Amino acid sequence: MQPTSTASNPLFDRDFLLATMMGPNCVRFAEELTANIPFSPNMRVLDLGCGMGLSSIYLARTFGVRVFAADLWINPSDNFARFRDFGLEDAVIPLRAEGHALPFAEGYFDAHIAPLVKPGGFIAAAIPGLRQEFTGDIPDELRPYWKEDINFHSAGWWAELWKQSTRAVRDAFSLRSHKAAWEDWLQCDNPYAQRDADMMEKAGWRYFDSIGIIATVSPAACSEPYLLL
Repeated sequence: MQPTSTASNPLFDRDFLLATMMGPNCVRFAEELTANIPFSPNMRVLDLGCGMGLSSIYLARTFGVRVFAADLWINPSDNFARFRDFGLEDAVIPLRAEGHALPFAEGYFDAHIAPLVKPGGFIAAAIPGLRQEFTGDIPDELRPYWKEDINFHSAGWWAELWKQSTRAVRDAFSLRSHKAAWEDWLQCDNPYAQRDADMMEKAGWRYFDSIGIIATVSPAACSEPYLLL
């Protein structure tokens, strides 16, 4: 495929990328999150909430790892067809799975979420968040877009929360790729992207952020209670 004009990674052409994004460009987030993770070929990596598989393709092609691409909403047969188009039918395993009921043994993975991650393995996540915590009510300009079940927080809030656990050594930070990833998404014809374009233009750029979380699972973590956040 030809290099894309909407991301620095050459794996995807622009049309394919715009057709398969389901939110801010996850390839940009994956590039930033994995820059300091020492992957080695044949590691087992769980890509939870993989959407249409962009991040799974990136991980398998870039690092030679074996990816389990799990998503609750996307048909795994459709994802398998995409993986096969990239010659990755033996490297990426598509699954339909819910995050609280994953069909894997504890300690099975080299990277993603504990307790499924083995000691010394890695957890990496990109989540929507805020540039700063709100000190009072939701800002008036955000109210038309805000829903009661939204639980966005700042990188500082996440860092403080993670300090309360001894499960792993963790870092929470604002992703540098936040703005570029959102700009890619807002170029899509996806109706959700068009809705988000109005939100970001009126208020979102002032308040929203993308938060990166990276952890290394310690041996002691395996005997501690597990909470999926």
